[in-house]
Amino acid sequence: MKNVFKFDTPLFLAVVFLLILGLVMITSIGVPKSIALSAPGVLYPNCSDANVDCYLLFKNHLIRLGIGLSAFYISYKLPIKFWRKIATPFFGAILLLLLSVLVFGSTFGTIAQNWLVVFNTSLQPSEFAKLAIILYLAYWFSKKQAYIEDFKQGLIPFCIICGLIVLPIILQNDFGGTLTISLIAVAMYFMAGAKLQHLGILFLVAFIGALIVVLAIPHVRERFQGFTRVDEECVEDYCWQSQQANIAVGTGGAFGKGLTQGVQKSYWLPQASDDFIFAASAEELGFFRIVFVILAYFVIALRGYDIASKSQGSFETLLAIGLTIWITVQAFVNIAVNTGLMPVTGITLPFVSYGGSSLIACLVAVGILLNLSQNTSYHENSINRWGNRRTRYPQYGRYRRN
Repeated sequence: MKNVFKFDTPLFLAVVFLLILGLVMITSIGVPKSIALSAPGVLYPNCSDANVDCYLLFKNHLIRLGIGLSAFYISYKLPIKFWRKIATPFFGAILLLLLSVLVFGSTFGTIAQNWLVVFNTSLQPSEFAKLAIILYLAYWFSKKQAYIEDFKQGLIPFCIICGLIVLPIILQNDFGGTLTISLIAVAMYFMAGAKLQHLGILFLVAFIGALIVVLAIPHVRERFQGFTRVDEECVEDYCWQSQQANIAVGTGGAFGKGLTQGVQKSYWLPQASDDFIFAASAEELGFFRIVFVILAYFVIALRGYDIASKSQGSFETLLAIGLTIWITVQAFVNIAVNTGLMPVTGITLPFVSYGGSSLIACLVAVGILLNLSQNTSYHENSINRWGNRRTRYPQYGRYRRN
């Protein structure tokens, strides 16, 4: 009898661990924000007050987790050929949503305008844009293998494809999403067999573009200034977040203050249950516990690379690479921001942060990745570019396709 769940167990367990941790920490950290959202007009809110819901975030997150797990199961059960077929229409649909955000989007009190409100529910298309660019690039690279090294038929079309997704996100002031999607796309391009000279051109253009953005956009410039002043006395918003995150991590010590005992979440650290959940968790859990979060993402990275290296075709290989890079790069960028190693970017910690769009999108990604893991071949399919000038893919006729 065939096992219904035949997939990469370490990867699955790492994700389950992060999901449980996220639920626990949102319950512990989210009380102040739950009070603020459920009773904004109450002068002295108390959890015993009928008008105050101290667990509003927990309840919302539990509902979103249920939706996300349903999406995970569906994405796990769908055949990989389905994702190949919908790569182009899904890319187009997400592009339309991103353009719609520029007209109908909401900010919810932030700088970025990247939410659509549909039936009293907010949707962040930029989170699903990460899946869209991965699916489309995996499909496009698998069809254009002979032209990847060509400047006109490889580099130029790649830049156009990425620009279609990245430009609307830049116009939404979502530079964290821009960074993540750009890193995903360039990494996939590299693994597909891009020339190093072309990658050099991309990095030069990206550097010049980033420099222009930093100099021209005040709030981005302020974030970089805040990053350089994180150890100084600071009262301005642009350096306040990084400084308070550092305080939260530092005061957690080796074993933490204990669940619900954190101080920074209540008065000092903005977005403690969202973008800065790692720092707020470090305060309550301490170094020796929070390090398991970092290890979980390392497990995801290693297992994802293993799945990619044993996948049966070029589309499957690049799809696994893109999904793995998405989850792990976003995680480590978030952790770097929370520990003062990068300027504030405004991206979530996958599977842990409070945020429905991010949670659902990431669970769809890991569902596809686990689907790929149950259809891998143990014949070597090298994706090691360091030993060869370009990636070697198995030919379409070499392996049986499901």
